[in-house]
Amino acid sequence: MSHDHHTMTTSDPHTGHHHPTTTGHQHGGDGGGGGNMHMMHMVFYFGYENVELLFSGLVINSPGEMAGAFVAVFLLAMLYEGLKIARESLLRKSQVSIRYNSMPVPGPNGTTLMETHKTVGQQMISLPHLFQTFLHVIQVVVSYFLMLIFMSYNAYLCIAVAAGAGTGYFFFSWKKAVVVDITEHCH
Repeated sequence: MSHDHHTMTTSDPHTGHHHPTTTGHQHGGDGGGGGNMHMMHMVFYFGYENVELLFSGLVINSPGEMAGAFVAVFLLAMLYEGLKIARESLLRKSQVSIRYNSMPVPGPNGTTLMETHKTVGQQMISLPHLFQTFLHVIQVVVSYFLMLIFMSYNAYLCIAVAAGAGTGYFFFSWKKAVVVDITEHCH
């Protein structure tokens, strides 16, 4: 595999010196000695030609391929949000050894009220915890994939990440339980 750097010269307006500038690199892995020019973008851009998506062999070169990539990235971002909510739900369902502790607290006019607290634990070596660990690894990998996609600076793909995350949150988190402590007092 050869790496040929394509260079341009730029001149410094203050000194008049010429400096070579690397603009991209050419991959010659197609057997014919040629290859595609791939540029590393450092600003957001709208484009659909020669867009590498996570892997060197996965290159977008047409509007149809970009539309397909947009849908796939959108669904991946939705999956990420759904996975976060599913893990929270599974954690609540798998909690074991629930204990209730009651303690007296002073009430109004010299009365005594009983305040109850719930303590929840989980065993480290258990099937639910191993499953949670597996889901956590998947969640971390998906989150890094989404970060790398966003760092491609392709505006279409960045919009797909943001829209998928927003849509996933909208659909999956609305049933998220809100825990309210009924013993909390307003003063």
